[in-house]
Amino acid sequence: MSSPTAVETGAERSFTGSGPGAVLDRALYALFGRHADAERHDADRRFYRGTDVRASFGVYLSRVYALSWLVFVGTLAATLALALAIAPIAPEGTASPSADAVNADGNAGGIPYVAIGAALAAAVGSKRGTIWFGGRYLRWVADARRTEIERTLPGAVRYLRVLSTGNDDRRAMLRKVAANGDAYGQTAVAFRKALNKATLTGSLNRGLRIVARDTPSRDALSPFLLKFREHAEQGGDELTSYLRMESRMLSHRQARARNRAESFLELLAELFIVLLVLPSLLVIVVTVLSVLSPGLSRPIGTPLGTFTGREFVVYGSVGFVLSTGLIAAWLVERLRPPDHSEPVYRRPTGALATLATAARNPASAVVVAVPFAVAVGLALASAGPKPIDVVLLSYAAFAVPVGAVAVRRARINDAKDREIKDFVHAVSGHVRLGRPFSEAVERVAGDVDLGALQADIEDLAFNVNLTTTDGDLRASALERFVDRVGTPLAGQTIGLVTGALDAGGDSEDIFETLQTEVGRLHHEKKALRSAMLVYVTVGWTTALLVIGIVVAVDAYVIDGFSQLSAVSGSTAGVALNPTGVDPARERYRFYVVTQATMLSCGWFAGTASRGRYEALLHSGALVLVAYAVFTVVGVA
Repeated sequence: MSSPTAVETGAERSFTGSGPGAVLDRALYALFGRHADAERHDADRRFYRGTDVRASFGVYLSRVYALSWLVFVGTLAATLALALAIAPIAPEGTASPSADAVNADGNAGGIPYVAIGAALAAAVGSKRGTIWFGGRYLRWVADARRTEIERTLPGAVRYLRVLSTGNDDRRAMLRKVAANGDAYGQTAVAFRKALNKATLTGSLNRGLRIVARDTPSRDALSPFLLKFREHAEQGGDELTSYLRMESRMLSHRQARARNRAESFLELLAELFIVLLVLPSLLVIVVTVLSVLSPGLSRPIGTPLGTFTGREFVVYGSVGFVLSTGLIAAWLVERLRPPDHSEPVYRRPTGALATLATAARNPASAVVVAVPFAVAVGLALASAGPKPIDVVLLSYAAFAVPVGAVAVRRARINDAKDREIKDFVHAVSGHVRLGRPFSEAVERVAGDVDLGALQADIEDLAFNVNLTTTDGDLRASALERFVDRVGTPLAGQTIGLVTGALDAGGDSEDIFETLQTEVGRLHHEKKALRSAMLVYVTVGWTTALLVIGIVVAVDAYVIDGFSQLSAVSGSTAGVALNPTGVDPARERYRFYVVTQATMLSCGWFAGTASRGRYEALLHSGALVLVAYAVFTVVGVA
């Protein structure tokens, strides 16, 4: 569905676009556009400027208000029907407090004011909540863009510094950064927006000022754009000096942010241990107390069926543990520097290509592992184990192979990243001797054994020597090299060479900067890897601790309390619940809670290690460990 672009200038508002979406937006704007000028939405407008939402603020707000009315009507209908369904029926001969009349036969009749009032209150609350969420969404988007800009700005500034040694003017420099959206993310988007504004206004300075005013990164990008404009007007040498100083300051700031994130991760790990051990202990305590408190086994009626208080605690703990694991894994992924996370793997097109790459591409391995896991599940279901074991072992049959492929690919990538550092160092040495870049690459490919990177270097040498007279083709050869290597480090470093050489920059300075950049990024990657291994240990230690606690309780406590509850039927004066403990039932519930803990610990540990694919490996492996321990001990 196409959506229009709204252009607002004072009271004039015009739309471009056609189709049902454009007509609907015009209608909604006519109905709700007046709210855009209300003072209560001033903060929302401020956050909107920091987003990349394509629709104008008035159109966006009109959509939010239209959605709020839909939510209002839906909530009113649903809550009114529910309130009328569960409203107490007055006994015969008495008046209902929610009725204004009584029929001749004594039954309550009239208007249920309480039900209508409750439904209206819920509907109004949902409508206001929808409008609040619409404004909050703008704030979330702006915050996400600010985080992304502050992550990618230091690299973009270093790239600008290399470009400033060449012949490019300010527009060309910003255009080259804007063209590298994969490497510089939202910073590239901001530069592209500044160039678009400059085209519309005829002044790059005005374009930079507009983006500096509207960007959500008020403490990083905004002052940089203003200072970049000022120093660029003072000459190329002054701009290069400023960019060198600014890149160092931003790198220090990025290091401080990383230290703060690591401190938060330490707190998260401590909280994670507590939150995952407590539910298991709670289930154990409630099971023990059920012998002394018969009320915990009393049935409780719900719309979904009848449950006991103990069942609520057990299966509520399972949901809590799984939610905690997912949230913890998400937080770890967000706190990890994105330029040090696992690369995005793409599955090749075609069934044969997918099968051929399944052993080294996790995305292909996912496609191959799904039917394998289904087959394992069907085989287990026919063999007769418990349904929970069928589900868990099928999950492990899917997760472990995919995670193993991801680990294998990650080790290959690590080997390539180590060789990239040596490759850049060797090429830099030849460039300092005055050799052209193509000759330097050819000599390195022939003289130096670069292990896992050797085939990629030879391909680069072949392509670069074919295209030395064409800058565009040389850039294509370097892009092909980055794609073949396929690691974030290659994209962050080798990409510096293309634009800088095309800009006519000093080759020696370019490769000196590149060598420094590669060394810094490689050192940061190793340090981060060492730091994150601590949280892998935390996840596995927590999982094994829970297994030990539950197995001990299963082996030594459950039988004792079962015997204790049994004597209550023959011992006068002892108030015990004879059905409080059923050993088979309690062991099954403990097992379910334990396996939920295994999944959560595996998600946390794997995400901390390298990312989502390795989270599959760790969670699947822990599920198998728990299954093996419970089976060997004989308490499963």
